[in-house]
Amino acid sequence: MDAPDGYMVVIRKPQRSLGQNACLWAMIGDVARAEPDGRRHTRETWKAVFMQACGHEVQFTQGLSGEPFPTGFRSSRLGKEQMSELITFIEEYGNEHSVKWTFKQKGWE
Repeated sequence: MDAPDGYMVVIRKPQRSLGQNACLWAMIGDVARAEPDGRRHTRETWKAVFMQACGHEVQFTQGLSGEPFPTGFRSSRLGKEQMSELITFIEEYGNEHSVKWTFKQKGWE
């Protein structure tokens, strides 16, 4: 009510935390190093693969050399609950593929 003209208030669920973000990237790095099923992807591509598997919209664009690359995905837009689900999915995938985790996964929320 006391905000200056033109200001607005946005009410939304909490966004992902910095701890969740750190956990996500550490886990994706571990998966990339493990190369499960012989898959060699960049960390960005692994992130897109996992986000797509969890039902988040991911787009792929054809690069100059003809190879597709992921675009249009932003984990920074995920809420805490969505990020938690993504991390849990990556953990389950990694456990099924004998990924050695380097990140202490407790306390990332």
